[in-house]
Amino acid sequence: MNNNIYKTVYFFAPHGEETREVHDELSDIFSRHGIEEVGASDDADIIASIGGDGEFLQSVRKNNFRDDCVYLGIAVDGANYFYVDFHYRDIKTLEEAIDQDNLDVRNYPLLEVSINDNKPSYCLNEFTLRSSIVKTIKMDVYINDFLFEQFNGDGILIATPTGSTGYNKSLGGSVVDPLIHAMQVTELASVNNNTYRTLGTSFLLNKERPLTLLIDKNLDYYPIMSLDNEAISVRNTEKVEVSISDKLIKTLKLKDNTFWHKAQRNFL
Repeated sequence: MNNNIYKTVYFFAPHGEETREVHDELSDIFSRHGIEEVGASDDADIIASIGGDGEFLQSVRKNNFRDDCVYLGIAVDGANYFYVDFHYRDIKTLEEAIDQDNLDVRNYPLLEVSINDNKPSYCLNEFTLRSSIVKTIKMDVYINDFLFEQFNGDGILIATPTGSTGYNKSLGGSVVDPLIHAMQVTELASVNNNTYRTLGTSFLLNKERPLTLLIDKNLDYYPIMSLDNEAISVRNTEKVEVSISDKLIKTLKLKDNTFWHKAQRNFL
């Protein structure tokens, strides 16, 4: 890790006093390597989350998806994660990685989501949309300006490559290499009959193919929507536009711990 580039670190520790000891030890480790802790995340070159993937996602969201810093995840338990490379119980691995320059900066694509032409929001894992009533939701699905299908079902999930291993995978979607900057569209219990037809499988779209969902106005669905691990509520939702953002989230990773190493540990 080039210490000429990274001079400051901010620790995102949502559990407060529960992780105080971890926080203090990590601060000492970074300080010994010429990287000083700062009290405001806006001043940090590195934002280090203490916890699992959920805390990592929060650290990115709470810092407005900054793309001028790097993110680092440090777990406090023995679980395996996809965004978190380091564990407090094996903190020597982090020290050795810093000493031996065994860290890579990897870029992860973001989804950009605009609802009713409002200011866009972002997510690193997935966006979901479903009906809030006990009834299927109907919408027209456009790829660019082309009406691809008329959907009728429980809802739709759109995942990034890193998000493909979560909810998307449980729905039968594919696991996608993060080096492929694409979004995956996966159906939630679609209806297929003589009136409604859908592709019936997940599909990938690259950056040049934004997706637009036009929700049927004949019934007020009050759709439930989520960005990563946060729910959003917008009344009278009519249009949702989703695309791969120009922004990229930069993360510090071990060189010998790729996405596929993590997939093997978690699933095989």
